[in-house]
Amino acid sequence: QVQLLDSGGGLVQAGASLRLSCVVPGRTFDTLGMAWFRQAPGKERTFVAGMNWNGAVTNYAALVKGRFTLSRDNGKNTVYLQMNNLKPEDTAVYYCAADSMGNSPTYSRAYDYWGQGTQVTVSS
Repeated sequence: QVQLLDSGGGLVQAGASLRLSCVVPGRTFDTLGMAWFRQAPGKERTFVAGMNWNGAVTNYAALVKGRFTLSRDNGKNTVYLQMNNLKPEDTAVYYCAADSMGNSPTYSRAYDYWGQGTQVTVSS
């Protein structure tokens, strides 16, 4: 079983920055595709950003491209989501996800493992 420990959320004002982290204990991290999804109240869970197992492929949702940056440190078994210029519409619970096939597709059903979620709230 793969465990994902996501953290870093908080309450910030519009225009501020946050960095989310997702730690994956164990020896399988460098084979996993990693992604972040988010879910606002009453809405479906949607793709935010993803990166394949070796970092060669990174993709972003249109709404966050240019503001969010995804990175991974295989030495620390951690993936980061740097979020800049946050907007009230970014408010959601953010979930880290892992794909055991090493890819990073945009659809949630492809992911085998999920973190518990971290709340991000952006006030106007």
